[in-house]
Amino acid sequence: MKLELNDVQTAALIRLLSRTIDVDRYPLSPRIGVLREILTKLRPEPPWAMPLPPLRHYQPPSKGRYKRRC
Repeated sequence: MKLELNDVQTAALIRLLSRTIDVDRYPLSPRIGVLREILTKLRPEPPWAMPLPPLRHYQPPSKGRYKRRC
């Protein structure tokens, strides 16, 4: 099923979906997941919009820094 919406209708639907997702009590519910999928189809995010954080390298603490209390 394909909807033919003009710009005003699309903007109103995007506002309604965004508001519903933002104020919902259970943001991880399956219903909100479906609404988020619909919103991404209406307003796809460009790949550069949300960059990934840089990877961190784990280094264990040095042995000389922490001493045992006696």
